[in-house]
Amino acid sequence: MSTLFLIFIVLSAVAILLFLVLKLKVSAFIALLLVSIYVGVLTGMPLNNITKAIQEGMAGTLGFVATVVGLGAIFGQMLESSGGAESLAHYLVKKFGKDRAPWAMVLTGFIVAIPIFLDVAFIILVPIVYALSRDTKRSLLYYAIPLLAGLAVTHSFVPPTPGPIAVADIIKVPLGWVIFMGFILGVPTAIIAGPIFGKYISKKIYLESPYTLDDVPQEFDPKKFPSFRSIAIIISIPLFLILLNTFTTVIVNKGIVSKSVFTDILEFIGHPFSALIIATLIATYFLCLKRGMDKQMVLDLSTKALGPAGIIILITGAGGVLKQVLIDSGIGQMMAESMANSPLPPILLAWTVAAVVRVTQGSATVAMITAASIIAPIVGEFGLNDPQRALIVISIASGATLLSHVNDSGFWLVGKYLGMNEKQTLQSWTVMETIIAFCGLAFTLLASLFF
Repeated sequence: MSTLFLIFIVLSAVAILLFLVLKLKVSAFIALLLVSIYVGVLTGMPLNNITKAIQEGMAGTLGFVATVVGLGAIFGQMLESSGGAESLAHYLVKKFGKDRAPWAMVLTGFIVAIPIFLDVAFIILVPIVYALSRDTKRSLLYYAIPLLAGLAVTHSFVPPTPGPIAVADIIKVPLGWVIFMGFILGVPTAIIAGPIFGKYISKKIYLESPYTLDDVPQEFDPKKFPSFRSIAIIISIPLFLILLNTFTTVIVNKGIVSKSVFTDILEFIGHPFSALIIATLIATYFLCLKRGMDKQMVLDLSTKALGPAGIIILITGAGGVLKQVLIDSGIGQMMAESMANSPLPPILLAWTVAAVVRVTQGSATVAMITAASIIAPIVGEFGLNDPQRALIVISIASGATLLSHVNDSGFWLVGKYLGMNEKQTLQSWTVMETIIAFCGLAFTLLASLFF
């Protein structure tokens, strides 16, 4: 199979995927399965091997992703319903003061988006932006852009949000390394795209609160909400346990510490399954049951949380199918061999594929999963270590953030809540997302020099 034909298969597969999703409005789940079959047929795979690859790809991916995304969704729902996000934001704004409130908002967004979906977190926290804007007479964007930057960076870079979980599983990298790299590279990215860009764009576009004074919360009563300390501790529990697992595994593998019952226990409680089960149970008890929420309501909230999670789980599974077909057909190894002599590093290639799919069809999740599925066989042939694979995950997440515009639901959500027209949304939200994409790429390439 020639390199030219190889390129044609990959490009035509992406083109068909985009045509099915954009033009024919086919579900991304079905579209990914159809593209997987197309790739299998074109590479000459026997038909029964294609169906076998579909089964193996789906099963191999969902075993991990379904559990983690499902638990993460319930964990986030408990924090959301308890008022934890508002409590966190008000506490930080009070500590930072109104003069440094943009820094409080970017930190709030960065922390809150770890367990809560971006759009939900923004809707919950935007009244605080209204209140700050009203009190200081500054443009809404002065506070909204830092909040959105914090939310967007964590949503794409830091597990247990679904995107990086799915990509990490497809590329086969421990979540601890992704969390570590996500924090290290995400913080400077959020600062540049948030407070720094927010200060600039708020001078260019002045936005008043689109709501009347009566619609904006006048006073925050901390007695009605969980404390900042409890929220911070609960959010940090799964991250700490997963990082502890990664650290323990590394020192055991390097022979620094001998394998024992104690290290086995640390690895067990730090596995993403165990860590999220522990965190979810703690959140359910301390944020819901102990604060007077009845058991039926807790059950209803858990069921509600699994709705959007189910869509992400299925799309991720279909991405796993595409990856499996690329591997079983042999095209993955051929792509890796052709890439070996290419001047384009895997990080840049991964970013580019994710960026093209993102700009064309709008969904960051679909872009991340599609890019991961195409890149995974290549990564497997390059013999990259865990930190290097984690950097590939961050590069894909960065590319999938690029140039949010009219085909992205986030574009309309932000524009609506901030009272912006399409031009203003492009000048603010779209540019902010693009800054995240390029900063993420730049910091990832820089970090690759050290790992």
